[in-house]
Parts: sequence; C-alpha cells; structure tokens
Amino acid sequence: MYRFMALSALMGAGYGVLFTMLDDYRAEYGIGETALGVLIGAGFLAGFLSQVLIAPMADRGRAKMLVLVGVALNVFGLLVMAAGTTFSILLAGRVVMGIGIGTALPAIRRIVILADPENLGENLGRLVSADVAGFAMGPVLAALLVGLFGIPAPFLVVAVLTVAFSASVLSVSVDESAPGSSPPGLAFDLLRIRPFVGALVLGSAVFLMIGSFDVLWAVVHDDMETAEWIANIGITLFALPLVLLASTGGKLAQRVGPFPVATIGLSLGAFFMLLYGLMPTGGAIFAVAMVHAVSDGITIASTGVAVAITVPADRQAGAQGLLGGFQTLTAGITAVAIGAISESLGRTWAYGTTAIAMAVLVIVGAALSHSAWRSASPVSVAMDPAGVDRST
Repeated sequence: MYRFMALSALMGAGYGVLFTMLDDYRAEYGIGETALGVLIGAGFLAGFLSQVLIAPMADRGRAKMLVLVGVALNVFGLLVMAAGTTFSILLAGRVVMGIGIGTALPAIRRIVILADPENLGENLGRLVSADVAGFAMGPVLAALLVGLFGIPAPFLVVAVLTVAFSASVLSVSVDESAPGSSPPGLAFDLLRIRPFVGALVLGSAVFLMIGSFDVLWAVVHDDMETAEWIANIGITLFALPLVLLASTGGKLAQRVGPFPVATIGLSLGAFFMLLYGLMPTGGAIFAVAMVHAVSDGITIASTGVAVAITVPADRQAGAQGLLGGFQTLTAGITAVAIGAISESLGRTWAYGTTAIAMAVLVIVGAALSHSAWRSASPVSVAMDPAGVDRST
C-alpha cells in the first residue's frame, strides 16, 4: 500500500513542480501565456485519453504492468521537461507525463481496492492524501532547487525518486484475478449503471471546484492586494487538512455510504465558493478557505469510494479510469471558462458561476444515485445497470 502511495505522491509532485515553473518558462524561455495554457491543457487532455482508453487493460490481468509502464512514461516525460527549453519540447514532455500518469493511477487504485475491499474507503483516502501531499511538495522542491541548480533540477530529482520507488514495486505480489469476466473493450458500458453515472457526476463536481479554485486563487489575491504570504502558501495550507483527513473521510464514506457524504461535502463546497466571491478582503477569503479545507478533507475521497461500490470487482480500473478522465476533462474546461469569466466580469461572477454549476451537478448526481444512497457494500457485490444488488 505505502509503495503505491509513494508513487502516487511522486506523480503528483511532478505536476506540482510544473505549475510552479510556469513563470520561469515565461521569463527564461520567452514562452507566452497562451502557449503556457496550451502546455497545461495538453497534459489534461492526454491524461483524459489515457485514463479512458488504456486503464481498462488493468482489469484484464495487466494492472502491475500498467503501473510500471505508466511510471516509466512519467519519468521519461519528466526528463524531457528537464531538458526542454522550447515550447515544442516542453509540450512533448507534458503530453508524455499526462499519458504516464493516466496509465498508472487507475491501475494503482484497482490494486489497492481489491487488495483489501473491506477497507477500500480508508485506503482510497490514503491515496488521495498521497496525491495531495505530492502536489504540495512540488512548489517546495522548486523553491529549494531552482535558485541553486536551475530549472531542470526539480524535474530531475522527482524522476530519480520515482525510479527508486518504482523499483520496490517490482517485488510486490499483485492478484491480477477478479470475479467475473471483464469485457475486452472500453469501460463505457458501465455508463448504463445509474449510481455509477451519479458518482461520475459528483466526482466531476469536485474537479469543477478544484479547477476554479486553482485558476482564481493567485489572481484574486493579487487584485485584492492580499498579504504576500497568504497568496504564496495559501494553497499549501489548504492542502494540509486534505492530507491529514482524507483517509478518515474515506473510512467514513464506506461506513455510512459515500453518496450522502459526497452530496453534503459538495453542497458545502458550493457554498464556500459562493462566499469567496462575496468576501470583502483577501484575509477573509483565506479564513473561509481554511474551513473549506477541513470540509473537503473529510469528504473528498467519497466519490472514489462511490465508484468502487457501484461496479463489479473486475471492472475497477476501467471505472476509476472513467472517473479520473471525466475529472481531468472537467478541470481543464473549468480553468479556461472560469478564467474568462473572471477576466470579463470579475471574481464575484466567477465564483458565483462555479457555485451554481456545482449545485446543478450535485442535484443531478444525487438523483442518479438515489438507489445506492444507503449502500456501503464492498466491491465483491456487483450492481446491475439499474443499480440493483445482483447477489440477492
């Protein structure tokens, strides 16, 4: 479990380093803001495609192989990013990173879910904690290394650490079998399962919130002339409760049912997003964000748990791949749309639009999943397309 958590954290760290380096690319390599936007968006698109198209292979006895292949691609992408000084090279590295991460993560989730289905909520929460911790580690590595050793340094360090930890996975015994018979194609047939679609919609609401939060945070605090320390470390402080509470939140979601937990958490998230647009000062926004972080920490793992309990055991990688793919696509679209709304209409409209869109997704997700609201079954219990327990 902990080896896979380490790999997840290091893949998140690669993303964290990249986001931190955008201003360096502009200053040192002369890459414009539009090109930087394409650089970020291309990675999201690559991640979406790999999670949707490649992840189902992990359900057919290739989970460990896909983890190793995905990690190798991610390392290669990191090395390309370290060597690149032009937009085309950096774009190639970003795309390879996106493909690698999208290949590995659903396979990791499948392995973790099936290794201990009775504790899948807590274990998925641990993976969320690792992802968030890794992403938060990226800016720290960049701050420590770039000034001393140059722009390539943090990418090289993450690549070396990833290779070191991936070597330890070679000795891990993975049960590649699962009940049932996973079909040879993609996972889109799972969209016939209404509670699963409800989980996808709720999971997309999470990344709608994340996409808006990330794209607005620095800009809003700059416009409001907030204290520099709040603007610089606010996202890192926001991540801390997610790191500390996600495993507990995942355990809670499995015990009481992930759909109620997700619905409550995302409803609160929409309310907090609305408040950000109404607060009079950056300090007030920061205070709300710290409460918001605790709420998200307790509830954010619930959508992954919801996906896990609404599909058969032999479809976990494909299902988690669809979840990650839709979430990635939602984040990319949201970042572009909310950025445009903020630029033209201001932060109140941007945050307000986010809150309304989240509320709509929560209502749709809750309606689609109503038949599974009281369910917290382990993955050994499969669901038919109507969301009915086939074991009865």
